[in-house]
Amino acid sequence: MNHPQLILADEPTAALDSKTGRDIVSLMQRLAKEQQCTILLVTHDNRILDIADRLIQMEDGRITTPKPQN
Repeated sequence: MNHPQLILADEPTAALDSKTGRDIVSLMQRLAKEQQCTILLVTHDNRILDIADRLIQMEDGRITTPKPQN
């Protein structure tokens, strides 16, 4: 069986209802913990942002995430 260190997920909840989308990201979260891998997820679905350990926002091809305050 293959155990990748990085999984790329481009819009994994696109065209899914909110419950199914939540089920999918919960499954991905569990997979990341069990397999000790990183998931890079691209989404426009604000309903699933709470599962992220880190958020990076982009707009017009540029990173717009506010920089942390020191």
